[in-house]
Amino acid sequence: MPIPDYQSLMRPLLEAHRDGQEHLNRDLVDRLAEQFGLTDAERREMLPSGRAKLFDNRVGWAKTHISRAGLITSPRRAVSVITERGLEVLKKYPNRVDVHVLSEFEDYRDSANRRRTDEPQEETRSEPEDGQTPEETFENAYAELRRQTETELLKLIMANPPDFLERVVVDLVVKMGYGGSRKDAGEALGRSGDEGIDGSIKEDPLGLDVIYLQAKRWDGTVGRPEIQKFAGALQGQRARKGIFISTSTFSAEAMEYVSRLDSKIILIDGPRLARLMFDHGVGVASESTYEVKRIDSDYFAEA
Repeated sequence: MPIPDYQSLMRPLLEAHRDGQEHLNRDLVDRLAEQFGLTDAERREMLPSGRAKLFDNRVGWAKTHISRAGLITSPRRAVSVITERGLEVLKKYPNRVDVHVLSEFEDYRDSANRRRTDEPQEETRSEPEDGQTPEETFENAYAELRRQTETELLKLIMANPPDFLERVVVDLVVKMGYGGSRKDAGEALGRSGDEGIDGSIKEDPLGLDVIYLQAKRWDGTVGRPEIQKFAGALQGQRARKGIFISTSTFSAEAMEYVSRLDSKIILIDGPRLARLMFDHGVGVASESTYEVKRIDSDYFAEA
């Protein structure tokens, strides 16, 4: 079954406290995961940023909301216990507890009103109807903006002259820490070589090893013959490492061929090239920066 949204987790989470005992956060997460029959893969599923597990995040937000409504309380860090109000809600709402139920309580409404008053937006926003937690909404929006930017990066590369890709590769490898200075990397890649090699770069600023490059602006799929040609050129140079960069994609045969080679050849297709450009600030500029903060529980535990 799909991972339940945070509102669907509110009543099961409250029910897990029915016995009136203290419960550890970790135990509650495990209990709910078992109750909903989540697989190991579903338990490991992450938010788009990869910084937190999706299910754990949703349980955390369900707990935050029922706590704001006074249904549970935390006598100490990472521990929670049900309140009399929480027991009453379990009796009154046997099927579902969500933000509409919680809104019956003044302290929950006050908490929501305080948050909205502190926000600079002109319009008051309600809780998301799709069940996403704030982190999910924020990260999914960021992921979509990133996808759009990466798509535009590839379009712009293809709209420029063929040798523009060379400039992109030079800037990228230097930003990634290869090639020494930009001048060194530019000179190395600019030497159009023979036998399927466009150039070479230093693997590190000291030049302890060399990586050979092939960079092609392609529209169609790059097949095995092109990769074989590049691999043969590496052997002719007695080289152990190579990078083949294409603005398109690689065929399954090409990728399977590379996996069986003794020498190390990395294939970078168009989408991966765009991701690397985005990650290392090549062809993009920062427009806005947001710093997401969380409560420091240790700070309050020392009080």
